[in-house]
Amino acid sequence: MFIRYVEKDVWLKLLTQEDAEPLFALVDSCRAHLRQWLPWVDSTKTVEDSKAFISQGLQKFASGNGFEAGIFYQGQLAGVIGVHYIDWANRKASIGYWLGESFQGKGLMTKACKACIDDLFVEQGVNRVEIRCAVGNQRSRAIPERLGFVMEGTIRDAEWLYDHFVGHVVYGMLAREWKR
Repeated sequence: MFIRYVEKDVWLKLLTQEDAEPLFALVDSCRAHLRQWLPWVDSTKTVEDSKAFISQGLQKFASGNGFEAGIFYQGQLAGVIGVHYIDWANRKASIGYWLGESFQGKGLMTKACKACIDDLFVEQGVNRVEIRCAVGNQRSRAIPERLGFVMEGTIRDAEWLYDHFVGHVVYGMLAREWKR
C-alpha cells in the first residue's frame, strides 16, 4: 500500500476495500456529471461493483502494471487517479482521472496528476506519459495543458459512451520535457 502526500490537506492513497463504500457514495452523488465522460458509471450500481474495481486496481499494483489511487482532500475521498498500464518494454504509461463534482475548481486534480507523473518519471523511470481526454471535456483537457503536455492528435470516435461515440485528444509528456 502507498500514501503520497501532495500537500497538507491533499494526498493520494492506493484504494483498498475499506474505501469501497466512500467510493461508491462519491460516484453515486455525482452520477449524472460523471456519466457525461465516463463509460463505467451505469455499471457501478452497488458497493460490490466498487469492491470489484478496487480488487482489479490492487491486482494491477501487485503485478507492477499500474494502480488506482484515491485522491483525498481534508480527509474525504474526492476522486480517483490511476495508471491504466505501464508498458515496461517501451517505458511508457497512461493515466486517467476523475473528480467528484463538489471537489472541482480547487486545483486538486492538477496537483494529483503532477505528483503521479513525477513518480512515474523519477521513481519508476518511464520515458513517456500519455493522457487521453474526451474532445469536449474541457476541464479534463485543461489538466495536461496546464502541466505542459503536448497535444499530439485526436482519435476520432475513440470511445462508445452509452449512445454515441466520442473522440479523444491525446496528450503526451516525455521525461526530458518534465519540469518538476
